[in-house]
Amino acid sequence: EVQLVESGGGLVQPGGSLRLSCAASGFAFSAYAMSWVRRAPGKGLEWVSDISLGGIRSYATSVKGRFTISRDNAKNTLYLQMNNLKPEDTAVYYCEKGDSRGQGTQVTVSS
Repeated sequence: EVQLVESGGGLVQPGGSLRLSCAASGFAFSAYAMSWVRRAPGKGLEWVSDISLGGIRSYATSVKGRFTISRDNAKNTLYLQMNNLKPEDTAVYYCEKGDSRGQGTQVTVSS
């Protein structure tokens, strides 16, 4: 059974940083591309970033230059380093593997 457990969210001031983690289990983590998506209050799901098997990274325009996705295949863990956070980054962040998604972690950017 695929399990994805996100952590690392919280309340941060504009300009601050957070690092999200996603612990994966139940599948061969290193054999799959992984993604981060988010859902802001009252809005639909938005793709944020993904990383391929070989470590090729892609980012949404809204986060490019501020967020960095990475993976540690030895630890079966996906990360999202978020710098220079903005109020519009406030959302529940989820990691995804295909059709599977974790329970999410809340990120709130507010002064």
